[in-house]
Amino acid sequence: MKNNILTVMKKEFTRFFTDKRMVLTTIFMPGLMIYFMYTFMGNGISAQFEQSEDFKPVVYTENLPKSVWNVINQEKLMELKEVSNKEDVLEKIEEGEKNYQLLAVFPEDFDEKIAVYDAKSGETAPNVELYYNSTETDSNTAYQAMQGVLDAVESSMANKFDVNAGKGTYDLASDEDMTAMMFSMMVPMLLIMFLFSGCMAVAPESIAGEKERGTIATLLVTPMKRSHLALGKILSLSVIAILSGCSSFLGTMLSLPALMGGGGEINANVYGVKDYVMLFCIIISTVMVIVSIVSIVSAFAKNVKEATGWVTPIMIISMLIGITSMIESLCKTEPVFYLIPLYNSVQSMNGIFALNMNTTNIIVTVAANFCFAGIGVFALTKMFNSEKIMFSK
Repeated sequence: MKNNILTVMKKEFTRFFTDKRMVLTTIFMPGLMIYFMYTFMGNGISAQFEQSEDFKPVVYTENLPKSVWNVINQEKLMELKEVSNKEDVLEKIEEGEKNYQLLAVFPEDFDEKIAVYDAKSGETAPNVELYYNSTETDSNTAYQAMQGVLDAVESSMANKFDVNAGKGTYDLASDEDMTAMMFSMMVPMLLIMFLFSGCMAVAPESIAGEKERGTIATLLVTPMKRSHLALGKILSLSVIAILSGCSSFLGTMLSLPALMGGGGEINANVYGVKDYVMLFCIIISTVMVIVSIVSIVSAFAKNVKEATGWVTPIMIISMLIGITSMIESLCKTEPVFYLIPLYNSVQSMNGIFALNMNTTNIIVTVAANFCFAGIGVFALTKMFNSEKIMFSK
């Protein structure tokens, strides 16, 4: 039995690793492409929304009150210009023209009206109109700056108490908490997607491809148990799929700080050896489940193209399951939910990355996944025994 399974695995490894193009496109290219793409996206997004330190927005004003002028002049926050043609300024802000970022229109006698205004009177409060273009970074920055100025003015007129005015640290979330939150939301979905992509890259070619070329018949006539053939296929394809998934996972982890905009709070060192061991066990068992599913579908298919077409909807479903890690109401902790394939893997990964690992649920997940993989081997064995399925054209 052992020799037969190893022979099948050796055949699959030889077929895969001697094909340099397949090795490049399946193992190396996904990780490199993801790393460069996510890094490029992160740097591009950061550059779009970051402003230079000496940037000073240009604000056109109408009826600028002294109270607002004092705050702006004291902090040197922006360059003020009195509006001469309101319609012309609005048009240029709408068009995104340089040096036209914001128009602030104040009511006449703004300070006097604010001084006598009583919120309990039921009268409409004096209204300040801020016109800006949210699609332009400079204009949006000017709007945020003016909002801060108006908040400061309002606070100074009725400053009964302060909020977080001291120099202490009021946000009690640590860097570990930030890392756990980001990883637990994003990584489980990405991992499932990468692992499924790796399986799709190799499993259809190994089974449906051999049916299409007619080489599967040679294997089926050998004096080998069909269960050994099925197990050898699934084990070898699992190893290759894990290598592909690890490449994509590594590319994602390396590019995540840049994608998150600098990543000062993103630090994978918060996870220990136990976390990585548990994660590895989940990945191994999950890949075997996915390979079993894809192999069964590929055995039904007449060719690689048909197998890929059938597997694609299943991959979309797995991605939807991966999204459950982002929705707190769909994250269950009862062990019974960890008997559901793929969902159990996503939730177990979520618990590990959230630093809230439940050992019982992880054990249930791994055990359930190996059971499902065993059922997959049994089903694939039955299919190998069926001439109607294996020799269908």
